[in-house]
Amino acid sequence: MILATSLAFQSVLAQGGRDANAAAKARLRIEALGVGSSARADVKLLDGTRLKGYVSAKEQDSFTITDSKTGASSVVRYDEVAEVKKAGGGGLSTKSWIIFGSAIAGAVVTWIIIKPVLCDGGAQSRGPC
Repeated sequence: MILATSLAFQSVLAQGGRDANAAAKARLRIEALGVGSSARADVKLLDGTRLKGYVSAKEQDSFTITDSKTGASSVVRYDEVAEVKKAGGGGLSTKSWIIFGSAIAGAVVTWIIIKPVLCDGGAQSRGPC
């Protein structure tokens, strides 16, 4: 009986530690997203409910997520959260636009430098001249 009691007690402790760990992970993820309309999140709760919107407020033990379309706000406790993901914006990130612009600028500069070499002042009538 003592053995059964000690094993049951350990499984309860393990479950409690897992919930605290999940709440800590959710808190860290919300902290990383920040607050405001740019802090878009997709939150899955333990009961299976999904909330999409932006994080409009953060508290010690909860945060508020506001739906961008309807404006409805929901206060969510960190220990109710199963998963937090950054909501996709559906477009290219700023880093991608910078890389794309740099590649275009590099191609234009290369063409400005290479074209006079290839065309030889208009003496050739073949190629890109």
